[in-house]
Amino acid sequence: MYSINQSADPREVAAIEAKRNREKERQNRFFNVRNRVMGVDVQALNNQVAERRRREAAEKRKEAAYGTSQVQYDVVVQMLEKEEAARTRRLAKKVQDFREQKQQLKNGREFSLWDPDQVWKGLPTYLSYNNTYHGPSSLQYFSGEDLDRVTHLRMQQRQFRYDLERQQQEQQQAKVDENCADALSDQLRLAMDAQATHLARLEESCRVAMMCAMANANKAQAASQYGHQRCERQREQKANLAEIENQSMSDLLTENPQVAQHRTAPHRVLPYCWKGMTPEQRAAIRKEQEVQRIEKEAQRQAEKALDTEWKSQTISSAEAMLELEEQERELCAQFRRGLGSFNQQLAQEQKAQQDYLNSVIYTNQPTAQYHQQFNTSSR
Repeated sequence: MYSINQSADPREVAAIEAKRNREKERQNRFFNVRNRVMGVDVQALNNQVAERRRREAAEKRKEAAYGTSQVQYDVVVQMLEKEEAARTRRLAKKVQDFREQKQQLKNGREFSLWDPDQVWKGLPTYLSYNNTYHGPSSLQYFSGEDLDRVTHLRMQQRQFRYDLERQQQEQQQAKVDENCADALSDQLRLAMDAQATHLARLEESCRVAMMCAMANANKAQAASQYGHQRCERQREQKANLAEIENQSMSDLLTENPQVAQHRTAPHRVLPYCWKGMTPEQRAAIRKEQEVQRIEKEAQRQAEKALDTEWKSQTISSAEAMLELEEQERELCAQFRRGLGSFNQQLAQEQKAQQDYLNSVIYTNQPTAQYHQQFNTSSR
């Protein structure tokens, strides 16, 4: 009557198809004559065989890995055993060396070089009340027996209490001594720093004074050298001017000197051709001699002035050195006075500390009566 075309659901189609396939497989399994007659599922058997083979292969791989790891573990165990054996041997050797070096018989308290059997000859540790000696075979005393155990315990307690109080006193005294030593070291360090600062300032002032004196000496020396060089230049200029003047005013430039000149020896003069010196030449020579004499005199005066200046400079340098030495002596004397005062102050402080220790701390010494009272109270 009504025709309605609707599309099927894909999930329903897939479910129906899967159910249909399962049913076909079930029919094939039921209608198979061999499986129905023999009752054997070949596919299941094949699956079981494949599963067993995979399991055997996995077990073989596991056994091979276990064997490999077991070999490695065996090697490691052997190495550890060797190391442990070597460690044991080293420890035994160290123990043996210690016994041979530190625990020798001659180092023991019971050993006597003159009487090695001193221990065997001595009395036993505990005696009976009748004070009669009995050997170990008499069974009169036993090892570890203590007849006065209560007394010994009290003595041990008193000794322990005394040792504890003494340790506390020693610790307190050590703390006080350490604080005093720290304070004294701090004061000494501050004093040494102040002294070092003062000495550094004095050294700096001396260095500045020496540098000033050296600068003045260098300036004086440079001025002297400059004056000497100026005199030398002036003298050289005068000599050059005199030479030029002599050469220009003498007759040597106007006369022909080749007439009296020797042909093979130019520096020689032919006596038969030379008629002597002219008055002008003699006057020029005398003039040149006078110039040389004046130059010599000027040079002598310059040298004399230079020597005078050097002497004055030497005297001033010596005075400066004397003044520096006097300053150095004064600084050394001042340093010795300061060091002496510092040492005296330090000695006074140490003496005061020793007096304080002797008069305050170490005065309360325990007497025999104190020990007797202490023993009575402890009982």
